[in-house]
Amino acid sequence: MTDTDYTLTSPLAKLADNASALLGLTIIWHPDSQRIGEQFMASNPDGKVEINRFLPLFRHPGKDGLPLGYGGISRDPVRISRDGYDNILITPPASRMVVEVNGEEINAPVAFSREQLEAGIILGLGRAIIICLHWMRCLPKHNPALGFIGVGSAAIVARDQIRQVAGTELPVLLLGETGTGKEIAARAIHAYSKRASAELVSVNMAALNEALAAADLFGAVKGAYTGAQNARKGLFAEAEGATLFLDEIGNTPGSIQPMLLRVLESGDYRPLGAQQDQKSSARLIAATDQDLYSEGFNQALLRRLESFIIHLPPLRARREDIGVLLLHLLSTSKLSNEIGNSLPVALVSEFANYDWPGNIRQLSHVLRRALLALQLGEVPQLASLVKTTHKAPSSVAQASMVTDSKFPQPASPRKKLAELSDDDVLRAMENNDWYIQGAAQELGVSRPSMYKLLDNHSQIRRAEQIPVEEIRQSLETSAGDVEACAALLKTPSEALRRYLKVVGV
Repeated sequence: MTDTDYTLTSPLAKLADNASALLGLTIIWHPDSQRIGEQFMASNPDGKVEINRFLPLFRHPGKDGLPLGYGGISRDPVRISRDGYDNILITPPASRMVVEVNGEEINAPVAFSREQLEAGIILGLGRAIIICLHWMRCLPKHNPALGFIGVGSAAIVARDQIRQVAGTELPVLLLGETGTGKEIAARAIHAYSKRASAELVSVNMAALNEALAAADLFGAVKGAYTGAQNARKGLFAEAEGATLFLDEIGNTPGSIQPMLLRVLESGDYRPLGAQQDQKSSARLIAATDQDLYSEGFNQALLRRLESFIIHLPPLRARREDIGVLLLHLLSTSKLSNEIGNSLPVALVSEFANYDWPGNIRQLSHVLRRALLALQLGEVPQLASLVKTTHKAPSSVAQASMVTDSKFPQPASPRKKLAELSDDDVLRAMENNDWYIQGAAQELGVSRPSMYKLLDNHSQIRRAEQIPVEEIRQSLETSAGDVEACAALLKTPSEALRRYLKVVGV
């Protein structure tokens, strides 16, 4: 099956290189949940769009177009115009309908530059419908890839790349911030490959003990090291004929990197203490949130890994996908069965306007907390669900003020480890739901340095050092919320989540 078999709207996957990006309007939220994710592409040459109860027609790929239709939407339209420089002007209607831009009510026209629209503009209509204005660099397309949700061009292109590389034997390097779905992409690549009948083998390279990493990956013969009373099968042997997913590849111990390079170059590896090489047929997928080009990573290994690269953008760069992601997360949550798929529109607006430093993973966790609050009859607000928020400014009189907060916040200046106390490290972990990347950014240190701070901390523990029964009790106390459980146990959330899978909790 080819990519064009998934195309329901057009056989063209991408717009011509010399064509301008289309202005896309995507429904983030609607009283009828089936309308979420529908889109309208503004292709008219004069660059004008009018949004009211009857026009334009929004559609899912391959489906008939429908107007917004909701009675609370004015017949007098919101007008959107685009000039020759791709600046956008939003003019509210002369009606009583409340119009919000990036969470702030407007009563006069507001303008945005092309660059500001890159971050997505959130348009609220009548406190009932939320629409994202954004650029589309490929046409809407139905190209599903297992678990990878989204309707914007970034998601469409990523799914095309997943399907394209799945049919090859090339190594794949997945690049993206923590929480952007790198493991989901790896599982989708494996699921669409010829190796799908075998189980995907995963390893977190950051969690490997440097002294035993070679044995973990390549195996060891009996007596190869102190305590090796039996021969040991390595992960490469486990992944024979299958796929080996090397997560956090940027944290691979330096002594191991040349060994990985040899496997990629020749397929050969030697178990610890063995006299002969073994051959590996495992297909490698690696993932990292680090800059491998500047972190002292083995560049020859990097050249082998980058045979095919997929960049997974942060959620703040694909704001148009937040609605369908929320809908997907609600459909998989047991809590949503009790309250239905309805969320307060004001909360959804806050979700759409937040920058999500923890990306989709953080969105999932915060949604779970919101559902728990709704279950108790509370009206949750984002400020009560996250430690810090990146809200839109209080004034929309100037467009630059409306959208500057949408861009990624600059990282803190780099600090020396000796300058940081245990209290600094603990506070940063607490502020970031016990996620290492967020804490590292707050402290202004690299992720490898953050691991050193955690290893040397007097109160923070490795997940595998915590008794399983203590983990069970804390997870029960936390009502299944892994982040809350991590806070009780004082252990990083990512490592705890992986360890829960290992011990079958």
